[in-house]
Amino acid sequence: MLTTPEVAVRLGVTTRRVLALIQSGRLPSQQFGRDHLIKESDVKLVEDRKTGRPKSPPSTEKRATASVKASNGTATGKKKGGKQ
Repeated sequence: MLTTPEVAVRLGVTTRRVLALIQSGRLPSQQFGRDHLIKESDVKLVEDRKTGRPKSPPSTEKRATASVKASNGTATGKKKGGKQ
């Protein structure tokens, strides 16, 4: 049986990530008080997982700009705290 810090070292992640794997159900454990103990054979279930965040799909929406240039090259829009 391994502790969460020992599993974290083996997987090359933080103990928080190990706890997240446990809470998501991907890594079985037995809880004793506030500590989790993991079987060595269960560590193999997550050893070959993909690392990092999944890539998000590209956005098709264009971002709005804060100010729009007028045809003469000057910025248009309201000024902060003043009259136009």
